[in-house]
Amino acid sequence: MFKNAHSERRRSVQIIVDGNAVEAFEGEMVAGVLARLEPFFARTNPVSGETRAPYCMMGVCFECLVEVDGVRSVQSCMTAVRSGMNIVRQYCGNEVQ
Repeated sequence: MFKNAHSERRRSVQIIVDGNAVEAFEGEMVAGVLARLEPFFARTNPVSGETRAPYCMMGVCFECLVEVDGVRSVQSCMTAVRSGMNIVRQYCGNEVQ
C-alpha cells in the first residue's frame, strides 16, 4: 500500500509484528511500518471492535496505539523503529470478525 521514500539512506533492521519477522528501517516510525503491512490497522475500538489505523501521524488522535515490547497503548506514530523491537496490534475487545 505504502512505500518508504527514505529506504536507500537508512539501515535495514528486523522487528517482530504480531509474531512475524518484518524488515523495517532504523528510525522510521512504527506507524509507517504498519501502513505497509496487511491487514492495515493498529488497534481495535474497545466499544465497537472496529479496526483503527494511524490517522493524524503527529500524536494527537491516539488511533495508532499498539503494544511495544510488552508496553500497551504506545503511540506508533511517535515511536521510532529499533532493531529487535516486538510490536503487537492492540485488541481491545468486541472485535468484528
